[in-house]
Amino acid sequence: MMETADVMKLFLKYRDDAVVLSGRGGRHWVPITDNEKLDATMGDPAMGGHASYALGIALAQPKKKVVLFDSDGDIHMSMGMLATIAEQAPTNFYHFMLDNEIYATTGGQPVPNAKVVDYSGIATACGYPKAHSYSELSDLEVGMPEILAKEGPIFVHLKVAPTIENTPIGQRKPWNNRDRVKVVQDVRGELIGV
Repeated sequence: MMETADVMKLFLKYRDDAVVLSGRGGRHWVPITDNEKLDATMGDPAMGGHASYALGIALAQPKKKVVLFDSDGDIHMSMGMLATIAEQAPTNFYHFMLDNEIYATTGGQPVPNAKVVDYSGIATACGYPKAHSYSELSDLEVGMPEILAKEGPIFVHLKVAPTIENTPIGQRKPWNNRDRVKVVQDVRGELIGV
């Protein structure tokens, strides 16, 4: 099992100029990133909303690599997005799923059937041409360059250690150092120069 921050540090070595949507892993990504202007860190939209947001960016910017760090909870809330992404088949889309088997943001409730669900198998069944699964950082380190060198869409299931947030949502210290308006302005400026 891997730590989310270690996964993101590893990815950073291969980021290049990709647009990154860090999803619920944002609190780990924000202190690690090397180019926040290409980070579409929208905080916590409605659970399950990260994949549709990332797909929209990938379709609008087909020449720009788009990397999403999704979560198992988000996937459960919008599993239909896997079929939609596969149907649209954006070759610039890399879908990493952080699987900690819990709803960490809302107190650590277990994700249904978490130890049994084959997320890579579901992604393949939905039409993703390539899907991988990793539980060890050393194996991911070997696979990461090849994953990011291929055309997408690619789904990558990552088994990570749970980190539960029990502080009430209204009392949490914000991890995102930019508000949503600034995030949109920064990403738009980098992608289309506005």
